[in-house]
Amino acid sequence: MAVIFRIIKYIFYGFSITGKESIDHRFNSRDRICHSCIVIAGRAEVVINGRSQERVDKAVEELKAKVPGSKVEGIAADFGKVDEVNALLKQLPEVDILINNVSIFEPKPFTEIPDEDWLRFFEINVMSGVRLSRHYLKPMLAKNWGRIIFISSESAIFIPEEMVHYGMSKTAQLAISRGLAEYTKGSKVTVNAVLPGPTMSEGVGTFMQDLANDQNTNVAEVEKNFFTDARPTSLLQRFTAVEEIANMIVYVASPLSSATNGAALRADGGVVKTII
Repeated sequence: MAVIFRIIKYIFYGFSITGKESIDHRFNSRDRICHSCIVIAGRAEVVINGRSQERVDKAVEELKAKVPGSKVEGIAADFGKVDEVNALLKQLPEVDILINNVSIFEPKPFTEIPDEDWLRFFEINVMSGVRLSRHYLKPMLAKNWGRIIFISSESAIFIPEEMVHYGMSKTAQLAISRGLAEYTKGSKVTVNAVLPGPTMSEGVGTFMQDLANDQNTNVAEVEKNFFTDARPTSLLQRFTAVEEIANMIVYVASPLSSATNGAALRADGGVVKTII
């Protein structure tokens, strides 16, 4: 299970929310989204989390090298293990911005998906965000400021036939996000979901390279065929860059999004053919 989880404390000088802290647990795009958010937002205090200390340390060093003067720390913990999540919550009892962005995916025909896979996708893609949101929502409401952001997917409303279990988990995130937003009425806390389209994360990049090797071709040709055959409705006709998704996340996390609450915000490259 190639998944990386990360925690980030942002200080958004660029958006005038100095001192706000956030926790962000990520999928396997390594430090690229993290780096983008730091650059876009101006400056950030960052704590990166991963399952192994070795990979955490490597990511910390890479971020420090890419963003000179940045404050970056690392914590090793596995968000798939409840005891490690609880230990993490004790270390970080309150945050201002929570980004629920851990996810696994695996193409597999519906008739070949066993119960264990359904439960594993729900545990990782859904319950990780439930546990953190359950912990951090109450302190946010007490302070009357906060952001909870679920990173869902266009697959939540455009269920891929090759990954029905993945689509299920992403739809569940939309239900949780909208439900939690109901608790924020009259406050300055918001809960939203961002729906990326096909994105060139590290995991997708590896998957595409493996396909190219199997088909004796190159990644560019695999990408072209993917959008011709699997996602023909895409208006972008290419994979979204991780940094492009970071642009949307930074906006939703900032005070500029104060009137956006309970929303599902698409950054899907036009894959879903709907006007709302």
